[in-house]
Parts: sequence; C-alpha cells; structure tokens
Amino acid sequence: MFIQIVAVGKLKEKYLVQGIAEYAKRLAPYVKFQVVEVPDEKAPETMSEAEVQAVKAREGERVLAQVKSDAHVIALDVGGELWSSEELAACVDRLGTYGTSHVVFVIGGSHGLADGVLSRAQQRLSFGRMTLPHQLMRLVLVEQIYRAVKINRGEPYHK
Repeated sequence: MFIQIVAVGKLKEKYLVQGIAEYAKRLAPYVKFQVVEVPDEKAPETMSEAEVQAVKAREGERVLAQVKSDAHVIALDVGGELWSSEELAACVDRLGTYGTSHVVFVIGGSHGLADGVLSRAQQRLSFGRMTLPHQLMRLVLVEQIYRAVKINRGEPYHK
C-alpha cells in the first residue's frame, strides 16, 4: 500500500519535521509512505472573500497536480466525518484490500481547501471542531496513520 500526504506549505518547525520523520521511519516496514509539500500562496493578512477563494484555488491546483488519477483521496476538512482511530484503521484496511493501494490524504493551507480538491476527494475527514494549525495537523495525521497500521496488524501500539 502507498499512503501519501499532500500538504500545502513548507514545514519549518524542526520539532514537527522530526516527529513526522520518526513516524515515517516507523511506517517504512509496513507501507510505502510519502509527504509531498506544495507551495502555499503568498497573500496579505487581510483579504476579501474573493481573494481568499483565489488563493485556495491556486493552492488547490498545486495539490491536484500531485494526485494520481487512480488515488483514493481523503481530504482533511473541518466539515468532514469524525472517525475514531479504529474507524480510520478499518477504512485503510478496506481500501488496501478491496479498493486502491494508493491513498492520498490532503491537508490545505491556512484558508482550507479549494472546492476542486474537495470535489476530487472520495471522503472528507475531520479531526474535530477545534482549529489546529495545518503544520501540526501533519504530525497528528501521520501518527494516526501509524496507529491505524498497528491496529490492523493487531500490534499493541494502540493500547
């Protein structure tokens, strides 16, 4: 199975980079894993709604350029479904067994995801109603992917 995270923006915080690298190393024996960063759009602090939509659209084009046509896309979206770790594990297991061997999780930039990205996604996943920085969300997501793999293998990490 090939699991990708496509994320808007470059991760600069050393502690987040190190945490993601640690989980990527842990995932290596079980799945092919990759994080792809696409550039975020430089924009002023205050923008009109039309400007925000334009920024999201440009970032969305960059995201979609990284998504292969046969990939199953799961967009992280505050309005998405709430899953437990076990439900995420079951989804990954189902996809690997019956669906596709290529799963892409998409994390938007500070303004969220473009409508085109959300339309491309087969599923939308929410980690709750709280707002988390998109950089931190990468670490949380990769940890949950690792947890899902361990759950599916019946190994004790998830206890």
